[in-house]
Amino acid sequence: MSTPDFFRSRLDAMIDLRHPLAVLATRMPWASIEATLTPVFERRAREGRVSDDVDLFGSAATLAGAGPSAAGRPRLPVRLMVGLLYLKHAYNESDESVCERWAQDVYFQFFCGEEYFQPRLPCDPTNLVRFRQALGEAGVEELLATTIAAAVHMKAVTPAEFERVIVDTTVQEKAIAYPTDSRLLDVARAKLVQLAQRAGLSLKQTYEREGKRLRRRAGGYVHAKQFKRLRRVLKRQRTVLGRLLRDIERKLPDASESEQVKLRVWLERAWRIRRQRPKNKLYALHAPEIECIGKGKARQPYEFGVKVSLAITEKQGLIVGARAFPGNPYDGHTLAEQLEQTSILLQEVPGAPRAKTALVDLGFRGVDADVAPVQVVHRGKSRTLSAPQRRWLKRRQAIEPINGHVQQDHGMRRCWLKGQTGDALHAVLCAVG
Repeated sequence: MSTPDFFRSRLDAMIDLRHPLAVLATRMPWASIEATLTPVFERRAREGRVSDDVDLFGSAATLAGAGPSAAGRPRLPVRLMVGLLYLKHAYNESDESVCERWAQDVYFQFFCGEEYFQPRLPCDPTNLVRFRQALGEAGVEELLATTIAAAVHMKAVTPAEFERVIVDTTVQEKAIAYPTDSRLLDVARAKLVQLAQRAGLSLKQTYEREGKRLRRRAGGYVHAKQFKRLRRVLKRQRTVLGRLLRDIERKLPDASESEQVKLRVWLERAWRIRRQRPKNKLYALHAPEIECIGKGKARQPYEFGVKVSLAITEKQGLIVGARAFPGNPYDGHTLAEQLEQTSILLQEVPGAPRAKTALVDLGFRGVDADVAPVQVVHRGKSRTLSAPQRRWLKRRQAIEPINGHVQQDHGMRRCWLKGQTGDALHAVLCAVG
């Protein structure tokens, strides 16, 4: 095949064009994706400032610096960044590893729109962080809608299948250590000492040696099931943390204004950890949004993260909705918002009907009025179901392996993104992958 570059071969001449990534690269509506997302990344217009321009004829007021800012290096191509997000979750890679693999894999580069092999990293991994933040939840939902439209275009699913969806909830765990009381108290003490020293505060005592010793003793007492001794250690740890908190609060006015604002956030969380009881606990100092969720699993009674709802088509199992719900709501109270998101995503699919039936488990009982006119079908209505509805209900369990694949193979097992926004973005991106 002829090539404009005499010394290099084109990627489409080096790869098998029947490879799934090569087929998907030619079927995805990249022009539509770029047209939708480009306005998000436009350079912001500057108001400018009025200055006096002095010349031979006197002084005149002129407006300087108005218009779009030209500062900074040029933007990276939207297709490259979107392609990296797709590949990251399709192959369960991290930000760093997907960039390294892109530099070695010709199929990755062809998917992202490259014509010739590039033996370098496509971007700095931190660029993916900023790209996700700029996209927001609406932007990543646009990527999910694009994958649904591409599946219809490739005839992997017919529009008629969108009339019936299967909805279920799962847990997206946060990347935290198991939240024991002893560890939380010691981590709060160490974090406050670090921030106070960084702010230039001279503490009376840091309790570093005693803190390590107490934490080690607590671990030994738990292992030996000596809970009375464990309670004494926890009481001492709370005393140490309380002394440190009061010492920092007394000396807080000596710090700068910015350091005071930062310290007050962590002081509030540390006081909450010191005083907390079994209900409404703080499970991680750096992630106060985490909830303790019990799904009745014998192997893992409690999971620490956020509840996520998934919606798939009844026949082919294509994911048509994914949403994070902070606060650990009742499963049934998530159904209306999940169906609303599904209907919004399907608006870009030509000829796609609105979902008319939702197949769910018993955790969604009692919400028929909230989701009307959508009909909710579960086995609790077995006496009133028609023959077709009974046949549809046998497919309800098809969402369970989808939950497992999304968690194990596409990154939903642990969320490393920050805050409730990170939880929402990660849930949708895992569904996209």
